[in-house]
Amino acid sequence: MKRLRLAALLAAAALAVLPGTARADVTYPDPVPITGQQIIHDPTVIHLKSGGYVAYSTGGIIGARLSKDRVQWDDAGNAFATHPSWWYEYNSTGDPWAPDISYRDGRYWLYYAVSSWGTNHSAIGVATSPTGLPGTWTDHGKVFTSERTDTWNAIDPAVTRADGKLWMAFGSYWTGIRMVELDPRTGKAVEGATVHHLATRPDAPYAVEGPYVVKHGRHYYLFASYDACCAGVNSTYKIRVGRSTSVTGPYVDSTGTPMLEGGGDLLLAGHGRFVGTGGESVFRDGGQDWLAYHYYDADDNGTPKLGLNRLSWHKNGWPGVR
Repeated sequence: MKRLRLAALLAAAALAVLPGTARADVTYPDPVPITGQQIIHDPTVIHLKSGGYVAYSTGGIIGARLSKDRVQWDDAGNAFATHPSWWYEYNSTGDPWAPDISYRDGRYWLYYAVSSWGTNHSAIGVATSPTGLPGTWTDHGKVFTSERTDTWNAIDPAVTRADGKLWMAFGSYWTGIRMVELDPRTGKAVEGATVHHLATRPDAPYAVEGPYVVKHGRHYYLFASYDACCAGVNSTYKIRVGRSTSVTGPYVDSTGTPMLEGGGDLLLAGHGRFVGTGGESVFRDGGQDWLAYHYYDADDNGTPKLGLNRLSWHKNGWPGVR
């Protein structure tokens, strides 16, 4: 009887740590050690064609960090020297949020949002650069907007390519995560584009935001941040993921629960000093996928800092962090 009970306990423990199952692993890896300027919020990271890395983030006029080795990070000022004038339509200080960097057609593309806390009077803009470095960006204005009469919020952009088309996931609260098609020539939303619905929560305030879509194998994976951001050590941010064979969904978790019904496998949650893990993006480096995110350091008065972990892909097709 004891042997049978022990076997049952071991089987339950194995299920608890198997990636892509209904029960998430209750232990999470710490971010890999980094040095230098670690303070960051909503990071987007890319390995530059010229060598080295750049990370852009919320704060300043899109704050910039540079690294030669992905370990030592140095403050590099801001993406822009001055605020584009149209930003002031959305908040009195012209603050941009949650950038997303990508490379295509010989240029770097930087998407970002401008809004005010607690409103969906918001806009997503885009800039381009030949090098991806701070101080080299040319702004091209609005990509997509939302107003108080809309049921979505045009912030937290993330661009991906699928089936020869360009797509942008976005959204925060206001019924969650959406997606529109972009014109690859201009980088802006296709005129009259359908606003697809990818993920939400069952109840108001629909606390899901910060999407990022990655293609792996035959599936598209939607990563998103759930619960409360921006409250220091009281933040409850966590990263969940679902997948679909179509970039526009429907996305489901490993139990088959749609992300439009609150589903999503728990990928990374706060643990120890690393509180409120979220604001995530994914970048590829040397054939390896990396998860970039911020956490609030409980050992440093809740200061937001850069977290990096490798993404692993398991035989069952679901991602894990290590």
